[in-house]
Amino acid sequence: MKISFLIHNAYGIGGTITTTFNLAAALAERHDVEIVSVLRHREHPNLTPHPGVRLRALVDLRREKDHPLHGRPAKVFPAAEYRHHQYSELTDERIAECLADTDADVVIGTRPGLNVHLALQAPEHVARVGQEHLTLDNHPPALRTALRRAYRRLDVLTTVTEADADSYRRKTRLPGVRVEALPNSVPDPVLPAADSTAKVVVAAGRLVPVKRFDLIIEAFARVAAEFPDWQLRIYGKGEEQDRLRALIETLGLWNNVFLMGAATPMEAEWVKGSIGAAASNFEPFGMTLVEAMRCGLPVVSTDCPYGPGEIIKDGEDGRLVPVGDAAAFGTALLDLVRDDERRRRMGEAAVANARRFAPGPVVAHAERLLQEAIEARNGGPRGTPEHGGTHHTLASRGHAARDLAIAAASNALRTVRKGRR
Repeated sequence: MKISFLIHNAYGIGGTITTTFNLAAALAERHDVEIVSVLRHREHPNLTPHPGVRLRALVDLRREKDHPLHGRPAKVFPAAEYRHHQYSELTDERIAECLADTDADVVIGTRPGLNVHLALQAPEHVARVGQEHLTLDNHPPALRTALRRAYRRLDVLTTVTEADADSYRRKTRLPGVRVEALPNSVPDPVLPAADSTAKVVVAAGRLVPVKRFDLIIEAFARVAAEFPDWQLRIYGKGEEQDRLRALIETLGLWNNVFLMGAATPMEAEWVKGSIGAAASNFEPFGMTLVEAMRCGLPVVSTDCPYGPGEIIKDGEDGRLVPVGDAAAFGTALLDLVRDDERRRRMGEAAVANARRFAPGPVVAHAERLLQEAIEARNGGPRGTPEHGGTHHTLASRGHAARDLAIAAASNALRTVRKGRR
């Protein structure tokens, strides 16, 4: 198979970038794989792509930030999408060109706005797979409306949890679109798992409000008061860094809590700890939870929607506590800090239970979905809702004008490009 991933910015950091690079690397062992980054802002990506994965960008912000078209709002990328302010007529044009010219058998979109481009603009022969790394319930109403209109033209829609897949099945009308959960995968560790003896709690992620690193610090204050030889190490960077540093100073935890900056890869840091911590208010999946567990750490996490509850088995390989409850979080940490045997036992269970997120089973599932999508599109009748053909009748659903205008514009652009060639 020729597989193309379409991603917002492969040169940044974040869970979607990590899981895309992981899946692309695993697929590249047997297939022809590329990652197309809409935006680029630096010379080299933070993550190193697999040698067999081609990486290219459509808009290089280092040279094209002031391009006249980049100053005009995007028309295809949904206005209600979170990243709309970073998109423009220039990205509209470049994405349309990319899709018109692709020789891939299947293109995989990795965020809502790109899935819309894919659904409306991909050539007839291309299987269209939209990935949702967020959740339906977290999307604003205007975006949910836009997605319902466009997603009907996808072949497959994947979510990272069963809970979100169920939401899409129940709350959206996507006739003929296959909706399945495809969890993120984490590469097999290369280092020995943690042995639970280090007096270190490890947390990692973007330092942004929703991740609630402040709550972890407040909870850890209870641990430091009883066990002053324990440390909390927080890895990542982001807008909350100064506020978190001030909180550490205010609580007098400068000898116990450390902001370590970003680390890539994280495996070498996870194995230096004995407990993982995550306190998000909202977590579509939870890559850091799986990474920590695969390295032998039981994880204390808030039981937020949706990922943690499908990853952690409470009391067996980690602990789930109420969202926003620093006291409960501190108690769960202390339970593990005080009990060496329990910590060791839960760490071993974490390694065993997290194997379901290894590349093997996840990639096998992905390959099956992609192959079946390709076969259905190329082997089935054109123009039927079951196969998402270009004559997929949007008019009957009352949204013909806007959707068909976009599709027509895309077709016109393809014709112009072919004429130039």
